[in-house]
Amino acid sequence: MKRLETHQIGIAQGDVVLFSDFEHDGEMWTGSGPRQFRSVVRFKERFKSIPAVRVWLTMWDASSETNARMDVQSEDETEEGFTIVFRTWGDTKVARVRVGWQAIGDLPYADDWTLY
Repeated sequence: MKRLETHQIGIAQGDVVLFSDFEHDGEMWTGSGPRQFRSVVRFKERFKSIPAVRVWLTMWDASSETNARMDVQSEDETEEGFTIVFRTWGDTKVARVRVGWQAIGDLPYADDWTLY
C-alpha cells in the first residue's frame, strides 16, 4: 500500500494517442511477432515522491481477421513522469490505440524543508 505523507495530494490525468499505424502501414498494422511502442509522459507539476500510476486502453482499433492481443503498462515512474508501454504479439494487427492515464501522489508543500 502506498501511504501519502501529506495533506497535499495531487491527481494528474490525461490520454495519449500512441499511434495510428494503419494510415502509413506502420509496424503495428503490418508487422507480426513481438512489437512494442513507448511514449514518455511528463507531468505538468512535479510530485514530491513517485506517484501511483495507472494506465488503460481507452480506444483500440484492431483487425477482426486476427486475435486482438494487447498489453499496456506504465514503466520508469518518477516524480516528473513515466513511460507508457504498449505491446502486441503474434499475428495481431493493431490500427491505432489511445491510452488513458492517472497519477496520484504527494505534492511538495511550501513548508517542506530538509536539513542536509
